[in-house]
Order: sequence, then C-alpha cells, then structure tokens
Amino acid sequence: MNTISCIRMEADIQQINRCREIIADRSDEIENLSNGLAMIGNGVRLKILYLLYLESRLCVCDLSDVLGISISAVSQHLRKLKDRSFIQAEKEAQTIYYSLNEDIQHLLLPFLTILGVEAVIEKT
Repeated sequence: MNTISCIRMEADIQQINRCREIIADRSDEIENLSNGLAMIGNGVRLKILYLLYLESRLCVCDLSDVLGISISAVSQHLRKLKDRSFIQAEKEAQTIYYSLNEDIQHLLLPFLTILGVEAVIEKT
C-alpha cells in the first residue's frame, strides 16, 4: 500500500495560521452549508426541490403522484425541508401548497442548473 506523505522542506506558518483563522471565523457558515448540502443530498428531497423550482408550487398529492411514492413519505421529506427553511407552505381552503423559500434559491441554483433547468424553462 502506498502511503502519501508530505515532503515539504519548510512550513509556511503564516499561511497555516491564516487558514486556521479563516476556518475558525467561518465555522458556523461552513457547518450550516454542510447541513444544507446533506439535506439536498437525498435524491427524493432534491427531486422535490427541483419540481418546486420548475412549477413554483405543488401540493403533497401532486408530489406523491409525480414521484410515485406515498403521501406519507412525501410529507416526511416536506417536513424536513420546511424545518430547514428550504420550503414554505401556504394553505388554500383544504389544500396546502409548498414552494421554495426565495432566500434559499441562490444555494440551489447551481445544482438545479446541472439538472437542466435552463432547458426546461426555455420549453415552457
């Protein structure tokens, strides 16, 4: 087994200290981003976010029909997304519609673009 080892002649202490400071100063933001990425790392939740981006708003029944999973399973994913403020809910009569939280779209856009959002938007 090959072991990778550092062969530097001399450490740049200023660089190391600067990097440590940057990481320490941004630890909360890094943790929040990491948790957010883990949240959308789930395939079903990413599909839900993608659909909400494309359609603006959908109800749990719509999502269940499109994804082919139970309403209960969709509801669990929606709850997690709502708890993390990825989505918001709006009630109309007996139906609750879900939509993306506008503040989170900047985080999602790079990933949704990879999925081809631009091509889908151009078709509509």
